[in-house]
Amino acid sequence: MAGGAGGEVVLYESPDGEVRLDVRLERESVWLTQAQMSELFGRERSVITKHIRNVFREGELAEKGNVQDLHIASSDRPVAFYNLDVIISVGYRVKSQRGTQFRIWATRTLKGHLVRGYTLNERRLREKGFGEIEQAVGLQARTLSAHERIRLHASGSTAVIPAKAGIQCLSVA
Repeated sequence: MAGGAGGEVVLYESPDGEVRLDVRLERESVWLTQAQMSELFGRERSVITKHIRNVFREGELAEKGNVQDLHIASSDRPVAFYNLDVIISVGYRVKSQRGTQFRIWATRTLKGHLVRGYTLNERRLREKGFGEIEQAVGLQARTLSAHERIRLHASGSTAVIPAKAGIQCLSVA
């Protein structure tokens, strides 16, 4: 995450529908900016800033590894993103019910991502429908099938590899 805008972005929506955030999912954690935490917890940004500063000053968490600066399109300078540990610490300090709801959502989302290796973007699903997913799954299935055919046939003299425009045969020596 250092310096670039990689990772996945998933939608968090509070149970009451009042808060909708695009949450960055990367390096086995979720990441929010101070502005996003302010919206999530329903507190002024200055309050969030104070709590973050205290989390680090009191030694509850180390700044290194819990904060990443990213260059994003809407800002001239890098923006600090804070991982789930910081978000949870701030949530406890502001005593926010939404913080508890977010922690539950984030934990469930991260566990699912680690088990499956991917996260479904529900907003994108609603907007684009299942056609895009069906195409992606089909492509993945064809790719895996091609790899399997290569593995099975590589012991002989010919390997069949699907090409973009058809089938190619490669001689295996």
